[in-house]
Amino acid sequence: MKKLLVIVGPTASGKTSLSIELAKTYNGEIVSADSMQIYRGMNIATAKPDEKEMQGIKHHLIDFLDISETYSVGKFVNDAKAAVDEIINDSKLPILCGGTGLYIDSFLNGIDFVDNSADLELRAELNKLADEKGIDYLLKKLIEIDPASYMRLYEGRNQKRIVRAIEFYKTTGVTITEQIEKRKNVDSEYQYLIFGLKANNRQYLYDRINKRVDIMIENGLVKEAEDMLKSDMSETASKAIGYKQLKPYFNNEATLEECIDRIKLETRHYAKRQLTWFKRNSSIIWLNIDELTSTEQQLDYIKGYIENKGFLYG
Repeated sequence: MKKLLVIVGPTASGKTSLSIELAKTYNGEIVSADSMQIYRGMNIATAKPDEKEMQGIKHHLIDFLDISETYSVGKFVNDAKAAVDEIINDSKLPILCGGTGLYIDSFLNGIDFVDNSADLELRAELNKLADEKGIDYLLKKLIEIDPASYMRLYEGRNQKRIVRAIEFYKTTGVTITEQIEKRKNVDSEYQYLIFGLKANNRQYLYDRINKRVDIMIENGLVKEAEDMLKSDMSETASKAIGYKQLKPYFNNEATLEECIDRIKLETRHYAKRQLTWFKRNSSIIWLNIDELTSTEQQLDYIKGYIENKGFLYG
């Protein structure tokens, strides 16, 4: 079977640096599973690694899409499969790394939401209903047809995903939840170990998030946000945290400090949603970053686990 390592976790947990060290150790290449690092120009807000940070390790599925273009789970599954196969054919180890849980689960379980489930006319109607009657109106419709998706999507209140869940049911006759469960019963073509980064003390992670936002500001996030907000951003790209939160500052409606605090708050909320998503996956081997505080310690732990399991041999 095709073997790969998977690194997941919330934003600011240290996934990028750990995946790079693993790639250096095991002759690997990295496949990014980040729904925002795919866009060119969106560098600071997405904490996209630059060439220096990559340390010569090849990264796939970052910095390849114009911000005016939309992207989907189905496209990611196809693109990630092509990247992983290319890496394996080059006799290297693929390392899937990111914080977009839906992308990762869909890839590992072979889920494809593209097939015959797209109905652009219905999608437009549902979006119009959300705009006119509010997202709660669609959530009431969703709970009637797919309670599990309702529970999964309620907190994030992501209009695109809520619309997609309703659209999928209306066009296929089955729910996205049923589709996911059905695919889970199909053996994966990959043999993988999945490691997750989290903190026992949630404040430890939140402090890392706050510090990273401060560094982003120092590195030019305000200018990047100003440029992005003037651009023709797709619905997907516009979801990136760090741009719309600065809009009140550009409009003289709030101070820069107030907007920075909003970015930190929204990022902390996002991290909480990521952890909620990943904690449902019982196959994740968790590392506590407030105990294994350095990348070197985390690397040593994973190396020991891999060696003990004989994962890369036989």
